[in-house]
Amino acid sequence: MEKNISGSTIKKNVSNLLESLPGGTVLIAATKTRTHDEIEAAIAGGVAIIGENYVQEAEAKFAVLKDKVSFHLVGHLQKNKVKKAVKIFDMIQTLDSKELAVFLARECEKIHKVMPVLIEINSAGESQKSGIDIGRAEELVREVMKHPSLSLEGLMTMGPASSDDEAVRSAFCATKGLFDRIGSTYPQLSNWQYLSMGMSDSYTTALSCGANMVRIGTLLFGPRRMR
Repeated sequence: MEKNISGSTIKKNVSNLLESLPGGTVLIAATKTRTHDEIEAAIAGGVAIIGENYVQEAEAKFAVLKDKVSFHLVGHLQKNKVKKAVKIFDMIQTLDSKELAVFLARECEKIHKVMPVLIEINSAGESQKSGIDIGRAEELVREVMKHPSLSLEGLMTMGPASSDDEAVRSAFCATKGLFDRIGSTYPQLSNWQYLSMGMSDSYTTALSCGANMVRIGTLLFGPRRMR
């Protein structure tokens, strides 16, 4: 069993990472399976945003931490979880279909909320992963733009599940190319600003490809414990 690292170590890890990131880079602390105490330590170190994969897990944390940190959804969103999700999250990073856009917009309208969203790109074309193919992304951009209750603010990608740095770099740089193309093609996207790419083992490559938002878990909290 992995030994928990101390709150002071988490706090130091966060502080050190924030100091090392380029100016303007947004840090998302990936907190899937992490305890309230671990998240509190990360907040004490300077974390302002946490990324959660599951609505149900986020709901429990939101009850305790909602006034201390912002919540981003970084895992796949099922349509039957949308009603809860729009009440919890400050950003949905995993919008990947027209149907989901319609569901999100409808539920946001009900609570008079404008939800910041990122479109998730399946940058390596992996069938087992969620996200929309690069070639179909602009169709989804145009759909999202129809909904006043959604604020489209950029792209997110996981990148390929590969230890080949060049394969990872290629996927990230392709997503950056798409990000730039959409930004120049649709100047009416006034909040277009975020490129969310890179995790603990790939964030330096992501940054070199133009990411300005990174999702880091293991580097802050240590290896994830099995439940």
